[in-house]
Amino acid sequence: MPSSVESVSSPGGPWRNRNRRLHYFLGLYFLFFIWLFALTGLLLNHGDWKFAEFYPNRKISHYERSIQSPTPGNAVERAQDLMRQLAIAGEIDSVTTQPDDTRFEFRANRPGLQFEIKADLKAGRAQVQRTDLNAWGALRTLHTFTGVRRGDPRSQRDWMLTQVWALSMDAVALGVIVMTLSGVVLWWGLPAKRRFGTLALAAGLFVCGWFVVGLRLISD
Repeated sequence: MPSSVESVSSPGGPWRNRNRRLHYFLGLYFLFFIWLFALTGLLLNHGDWKFAEFYPNRKISHYERSIQSPTPGNAVERAQDLMRQLAIAGEIDSVTTQPDDTRFEFRANRPGLQFEIKADLKAGRAQVQRTDLNAWGALRTLHTFTGVRRGDPRSQRDWMLTQVWALSMDAVALGVIVMTLSGVVLWWGLPAKRRFGTLALAAGLFVCGWFVVGLRLISD
C-alpha cells in the first residue's frame, strides 16, 4: 500500500501510474511483433547466413487447370475470378493481357507462397507455377510485405489479409512511438537516473542524426 499512497499524494501520481500501466501493457502486446521485425531485419541485413537460406531451397511445381472465361470487369476483378476458380488466395500483382484478350497473366503472392498464372481464355486452360518458400522465406517476406508497389498508382491492396497486416503494422509503429514517449516520461520521473539517461539519449540522438542527416553531407 505505501506505493499507492505515495502515488496519490505526490503531484502527478495518478497520471504517472496510468502512464506506467500503458507502457507495460503496450510492451507486452507488441512484444512479439517487435521481435518479429527484429529477427527479419537481421535476416535482411545478413543474407549470407546459411541456416536462414530459403531461395535455393524453394520448391517449384507446375499444374494446369480448366477455367471459364472470367466475368467482365477490371483487371483485378478478372484476376480474382480466376483465383476463385483455381482455389488460390493472395495479393494480386503484375497483371498483363494480350491485345486480342485471349491471354491473361498475373501473379498472386502471400508470405511463403507465390503463384504465376498464365490463362489461355480461348482454350479455357490455365497454367500455374507454384513456388513454396520455407519458414525463413515467409518470415523475411513479412518484413516487406505491403501489397502495393511504390510509384505504381494502379497497385492497390486487394486481399483482405494484406489490409489487416498493413493496419497491424501501422498499430505497431504508433505503439512503439507511444511506448518510447511513455518510457521517456517514466525515466524523467526518476531524478537519480537522469544523468546517465541524458547521456544515453544524447548518444542515440547523435548516432541516429548521423545516419539520417550526416551521411547525406559526405561528398563522394
